[in-house]
Amino acid sequence: MGRGNHKADLPLIPLLLVTYCFTYNSIGRLQFNIHEATVDQIQNAFAQSQLTSRQLVDFYNHQIQTLNPILRAVIEINPDAQHQADQADKQWKRLRRTRQQPLGSLQGIPVLLKDSIGTKDKMNTTAGSYALLGSVVPRDAMVVEKLRKAGAVILGKASQSEWYKMRSLGKLPNGWCARSGQGVNPYVEMGDPCGSSSGSAIAVAANMVAVSLGTETDRSIICPADRNSVVGIVPTVGLTSRAGVVPVSARMDTIGPICRTVSDAVHVLDVIVGYDPRDPEATAKAAEFIPKGGYMQFLNKDGLEGKRLGIVRTPFIDSYINDSLVVPAFEQHISTLRYS
Repeated sequence: MGRGNHKADLPLIPLLLVTYCFTYNSIGRLQFNIHEATVDQIQNAFAQSQLTSRQLVDFYNHQIQTLNPILRAVIEINPDAQHQADQADKQWKRLRRTRQQPLGSLQGIPVLLKDSIGTKDKMNTTAGSYALLGSVVPRDAMVVEKLRKAGAVILGKASQSEWYKMRSLGKLPNGWCARSGQGVNPYVEMGDPCGSSSGSAIAVAANMVAVSLGTETDRSIICPADRNSVVGIVPTVGLTSRAGVVPVSARMDTIGPICRTVSDAVHVLDVIVGYDPRDPEATAKAAEFIPKGGYMQFLNKDGLEGKRLGIVRTPFIDSYINDSLVVPAFEQHISTLRYS
């Protein structure tokens, strides 16, 4: 699925399957469950020799091979991803031997990139269109440079609404692009996957990867994160560099993480923010507001303890009163939150 290939050679399957993968110690005792593992859990497993980056990449590749024929969330797998993972594992082995901390906060973590984010490698950057297939970008996008510096493994390119739907005049459905087909919401097959970063959100929701990047001009991260039940962060314009990313609007474009948890998303945000001389007008001013020590320091897992949440039923829920599915599903989720 490298540059120039028109489609992924993936097997078709009749049902949506979710696989689980575990690692075992020398006596066969279960140690680690990769399925839906967070960045912190993965990093801890690396440090404890319970998991390797190569095992994680192979697991995600298997997930993609199994689920992508249905979900159409991934356009290409990076042919160098396994090599990058092997290099990360060598680094982790050295760190364990010398009892040092990893140089990068995403050391060995696979990341999936929206297809509009440029990579100077064997993959294409096409914004979901055949028009750019085979084109060569001059360099990595700045956010990709930062990911590589943090030790991340670039797993592949996620599908997106072709050309951000900016050339379709509203006639194409969300999540459709020529190179991968129609992206599918993994929870509700007929549901709208939403937004041009739909592939990044679908892949995270279906455990094809833990970490992805999307771009937003107008709800392109927030909407697919909402519809596919994952977490998206839309940085203030200029907080992350747009250099090397297929543009829409200089006033509105921004690049941000899509993950399963707030913590994972903040891990990625800390890596990709900052000044870029190739996008100076936006990033110079925004960089002044990046907190010293990053954003992770503000995470508090008990932050909602003792808080009261208001539920607005009118007019939002009342508008679905004649729907036989929406209201009961909503009330069930509220009940789960109340008693969990």
